[in-house]
Amino acid sequence: MTAPSATEPSEPRSAVIAGSFVVRVDALSRTPASEQLRVQVLGAVQRGDLVAGAQLPPVRQLADELHLAPNTVAKVYRELERDEVVVTRGRNGTSIAPTGVGPERQAQLAALEYAGRVRELGIHSARALEIVAEALGEPSA
Repeated sequence: MTAPSATEPSEPRSAVIAGSFVVRVDALSRTPASEQLRVQVLGAVQRGDLVAGAQLPPVRQLADELHLAPNTVAKVYRELERDEVVVTRGRNGTSIAPTGVGPERQAQLAALEYAGRVRELGIHSARALEIVAEALGEPSA
């Protein structure tokens, strides 16, 4: 019996972020690896598992640990930076944004997570907004 090649899907891979938070990426999942990683980091920030200033691993290190292409991890970091979840300071690396996670910020992060899940499920954005309005007990437009 031979060992699986580097290109064959295998067991979920994991890596430790900020000393204690573990992320896992499952190559067999229908959810793209980048989305798995992004949602886990968002969730960790929402729960307070990753706090402002927590340092994320360098792109290449995390990519190696998760057996991902560096561009995949870089894409996630860019998306998280765009959403103001992380800040990148060149050679000083990427860390959780210092803005904190107050109620409004938590709502923003929850909305980002919801939007990602809705896209994953193939639900049209107009229907997704109707679902939110229903959940809030508001009449849909």
